[in-house]
Amino acid sequence: MSNATDATNEYLHIRVWAAGVSLFILAFFNLIINWTIVREERLRSHARFVLVFHLLFSALVYFAVCFSFYLQNYMNAAITKTICKVLIRGLMTSGSNIILTITAMALDRYFAICYPLYYSKVCFKPWPWLIGIFTWGLASIIPLTLSHKTNSSSSTYNSSTAACGREDLKGGESQKIILITVCTILIVSSYVRILYEGRRLGVLNRRNRAACRTIALHGTQLAVFILPNFILFLLHILLIYKSIESSTKELFAVISFAFFSLAQCIAPIVYGLRKEELLEHLNHRFPCLSGRLKRILEWTVNIAHPQRHRQQRERRMTSETLLSREISQTTV
Repeated sequence: MSNATDATNEYLHIRVWAAGVSLFILAFFNLIINWTIVREERLRSHARFVLVFHLLFSALVYFAVCFSFYLQNYMNAAITKTICKVLIRGLMTSGSNIILTITAMALDRYFAICYPLYYSKVCFKPWPWLIGIFTWGLASIIPLTLSHKTNSSSSTYNSSTAACGREDLKGGESQKIILITVCTILIVSSYVRILYEGRRLGVLNRRNRAACRTIALHGTQLAVFILPNFILFLLHILLIYKSIESSTKELFAVISFAFFSLAQCIAPIVYGLRKEELLEHLNHRFPCLSGRLKRILEWTVNIAHPQRHRQQRERRMTSETLLSREISQTTV
């Protein structure tokens, strides 16, 4: 047991740095993206952009609480039981809301694509903001179902103040996996139905690469938020059956946390910035940043599709050649 505790404390600084870097990145992009969505009426009345707002804000809250939790744990700060419960419930609520928001995004696209007439009649202007209130309300109920786990761990404290560690996060693994599994089934079913409808209408094919990239981006975003939970659950099962040691579990857990923390903060940012309408408004509001953001997006696309960069370069050289010919002809 002491070896497991030593391994947990040994990797705490990695968790603090990973959560801190993710929080800094998300705070910056929340400021520019969410401010643009709120200020532009065209964006704040559209479900796609409002759900991006909810996703970015939920991720910001999650990493802010996560950074506070691991920082006080790393510094061995003595806090009251109430503050410890608030931190733990804040982690559970914001983490659950991220999963519920991604599920709401998939269901929103499903009804918009598969039932467009019904969707336009039912969905009114404040509808996407009400979805965010509903997901936050539902997410706030989830920690209450696991409160007995937190109370039992907190009852071991000998004083009114004590360190709030990762032991207090344990409990309710089965309930968490059930929630994530249900959301995953809903998301995957929605995208399978969207793919089927797109192929039936002839919209989604090999030539329509934009639609294929959008579906792939949704799948990547789903994976980076859901895979860590299944990895932790698998490590928990292996530890119960004594297939791995506690130190090995902690090592894989911290690697997973560091990698997926950065992926989780980048995924919604890339997803939001790939929307042309949002980039257009960002260009008007933040002209000094829009060029850099566009180059970052092009860099991410070129990494995934290196042949795309070659095609764009060939098109640019062709257009420059034609333009030079036109200029020479007009001067003569």
